[in-house]
Amino acid sequence: MLVLATVGFAVNFWAWALLSPLGPRFHDDLDLTSFEQSLLVAVPVVVGSLGRIPVGALTDRYGGRVMFPLVSAVTVIPVLYLGLAGHDSLAALLVGGFFLGIGGTAFAIGVPFVSAWFPPERRGMAIGVFGMGMGGTAISALTTVKLADAYGIVNPFLDCAVVLVVYAVVAALVLRDPPGRTAPSEPLARRLLDTLRLPLTWQASALYAVAFGGYVAFSVYLPTYLKTAYDLTQADAANRMAGFVLLAVAMRPVGGWLSDRIGPVRVLSGSLGVVVVGALVQSATPSLAPLGTIAFLAMAGALGAGSGATFAFVALLAPPGQTGSVTGVVGAAGGLGGFVPPLVMGTLYGAYDSYALGLLLLAVVALAALIFTETGVRRAVRRKTASAEAG
Repeated sequence: MLVLATVGFAVNFWAWALLSPLGPRFHDDLDLTSFEQSLLVAVPVVVGSLGRIPVGALTDRYGGRVMFPLVSAVTVIPVLYLGLAGHDSLAALLVGGFFLGIGGTAFAIGVPFVSAWFPPERRGMAIGVFGMGMGGTAISALTTVKLADAYGIVNPFLDCAVVLVVYAVVAALVLRDPPGRTAPSEPLARRLLDTLRLPLTWQASALYAVAFGGYVAFSVYLPTYLKTAYDLTQADAANRMAGFVLLAVAMRPVGGWLSDRIGPVRVLSGSLGVVVVGALVQSATPSLAPLGTIAFLAMAGALGAGSGATFAFVALLAPPGQTGSVTGVVGAAGGLGGFVPPLVMGTLYGAYDSYALGLLLLAVVALAALIFTETGVRRAVRRKTASAEAG
């Protein structure tokens, strides 16, 4: 079940990230401004993020067995639209990108589904393994431009649509919800309201907005950044972005595994500290060989580990029956954290012809999250641990 959930996450994230590698091409072909290009790659992110809130709550109600095939099948529609008809104008791309965001909601299905299959002491690692499905963005980065160059721009969209259909059929036939799963009886609106009243929801949302939001922002904007700041080719920039994504993906289960052993607070603090340093170094736009590459790869590993640690924190503190709802809200915060930076970076570059200020802002935000982790989050974990020992 863990493998099937991870594959489903990866396939849907592949679809979710189809527009990002093609951003520079659309910029040239459609004569887009920096802001319009940033908006194009950010729209699927915000829709996929906000959509996680209802999808997470629906997963608590109907289970992953229903929701994984459903979301995968629905995502086929915007993928085919973009490939066959929706790539000739900015307006058409934005419409397709809006509905492409549905693929990004798959994350809110997998976390409660996987959590229910594993005991608490193994959930950090299990959710970290599931989180490797975010490597679907690497599939997009490595294949989209190459397929478009070799066979035409329609090809990568058609290939992704076929894989989505195959996965939806397999998931419908094979996926099973864990034994003993009980569906909540409360109305959706009431469950969401109860979720928003939990301090955990807001604490984890703030952390995930930085950790996963940083990952998403780099995964969608890094090709544009590298092409503009370092004059790399589109293919070279996409390949380097894929390297960033793969390292972040590999470190996500490591973050969950470490959290099971030394606690999520320590993992989060270490990860955020690395991001602060990496962002400060990169704000000076050093040479890519080797300092710039080291800075980006260090941030990739830290953001991946921090994302895994955040959901180890959620799995540790979330009340039974509310994991999906909490995951939906936290996942939305993470995605929204990835929506804002590309727009900020594009706007600042258009105004100052430099990315330095944007990276300095990342360092400041990561530092604030580090301080919050060592104060509010650490207290919350201590309370939970003390309560468990008393019980």
